[in-house]
Parts: sequence; structure tokens; C-alpha cells
Amino acid sequence: MQGSSRASAAHGQRALDALLVGGPGRTVAYAGLADELFSVCAALESSAALRRALTDPTREAAAKAQLANRLFGDKLSAPAVQLVTTLVEQRWSSERDLVDTVENFAVQSLAAGAETRGRSDSVEDELFRFERIVAGTASLRDAVTDRKADPATRAQVVATLLEGKAQPETVRLARQAVLAPRGRRFDRVIAGYLSIISTRREQLSATVTSAIELDADQSRRLVAALTRIYGKPVHLKVVIDPGIVGGIRVQIGDEVVDGTVLRKLEGARRHLGG
Repeated sequence: MQGSSRASAAHGQRALDALLVGGPGRTVAYAGLADELFSVCAALESSAALRRALTDPTREAAAKAQLANRLFGDKLSAPAVQLVTTLVEQRWSSERDLVDTVENFAVQSLAAGAETRGRSDSVEDELFRFERIVAGTASLRDAVTDRKADPATRAQVVATLLEGKAQPETVRLARQAVLAPRGRRFDRVIAGYLSIISTRREQLSATVTSAIELDADQSRRLVAALTRIYGKPVHLKVVIDPGIVGGIRVQIGDEVVDGTVLRKLEGARRHLGG
């Protein structure tokens, strides 16, 4: 996001934060706000004319706010209308930045609900593992990514894998990723959601690839070491891959620390071959 869009998103973030202040009793409201914002995202995604009208820099902010109220006023709760109105009154560098921000705020609303129930770690872990299961199973991957498939069939994939076995926020985000990817690859959508959740929690997510499962003590020591290095809390997402032979590979954002045996062997081969 560049230029005016960054400032507009920051202004909207302050408005969202004001709405999300509360305790466990607000969890249902958080989920409801997320659903409303996802519906706005879908409306914007489906209509180029609407996106242009609500982001037109030559149009007065009040006129854009009136249009948003006319379109969404009788369909959304007062807090959701207030938030959407605040967003459309801002200046946006591109139409997509507005849509991205609305989606981001919907994910944050679900994340805030999970936080109040103390289940944020579970949501992150479940969402990450859901993506890995889909990625590792050709039939599931095809069912999820086939845009021509019946939406009900794609939704059934989520129901089969997650309903009754995962947190409600996980199920809702998984359904959204499957049914409304907005032209993005499924794994990128999930990665985006996880990044939003981690940012909301002011922590880093580290994807750890290991040949074997880490025990509790190993996980604790790795978290402590990464927290010291990066100066922020770190949440581990572990991927088991026997193919790396031994050691671990840690990725945080674009930064990779590779200490696997396979990596060392490959380095030795290159050195000997050179």
C-alpha cells in the first residue's frame, strides 16, 4: 500500500480499534462485524463501478459517505456502517486498497474475538494446518481451487475437515479463503490471514520445518531464542518433513535460517564440486 492509502488505512484502523475495545461478551459482536465487513468486501469485489464511485478522488467525501449509507445502511449494523463510511471518506491510491483494507478489518474482527476467549494460538495453528493439509492432498487442493466448482462443494471441504474440530474463527476464515479468494492462490490467502492475525497480536510467526516433532522443551527454547533475537513474541508453526534428514529450518517473513542436514550436505557438495 502506498501514498494516501497508508494514511487512510491507518485512520480506519483507529476507528476499528475503537469498535473492538471490550471483553469476552463482545465475541459474538466481533464475529457479526466480521461477517458484515466480508459482505461489503464481496460487494466491492463484484462491482468495478461501485469501487470507482467510492474511491473517486474527485468526488466529495460527504457524497461518497452518502452513497455508502444508501447502499449499506439498511443491511449492516450501525457500527459497521460507521466504519465503512469512515473508510470511503478517505483518499485511496487504488480501488483495490480499499477492498484489501475492508477484508483486513474483517479478519482482525475475528482475531479480536479469538483473543478475548484466549484461543488465538489455536486459531493460528488450525488455520496453518488446514492449509498444509489441503496443499498436501491433491484431491482436496483441486476441490478447493477449482473456481468452476459448486461453492457448496468447496464449502463442504471446510465442513468435513474443520467443523466440530476447530475454533469457530478458524472455520469462518477457512470458508472465506475457499469461497472468496479474490483471484489469489489459496495458500497466499491463508498466509495473508495469518499475517494479519500475527500483526494484530503484535507477535511474529515462525514456520519451523523439522525432520521430527519438537518436544515441549525444544519448542520453549526455540521460542525464547527467537524472541531474544527479534525482540518480539514469536509463535511457532511446525511442519514435519522427514526429507530434510535432521536439524531445523526457520522462516520468519522473508528471512530464513536453514540449519538442516540436507542444506549442509548440499553446501558441502557445492564446495567440493567447485
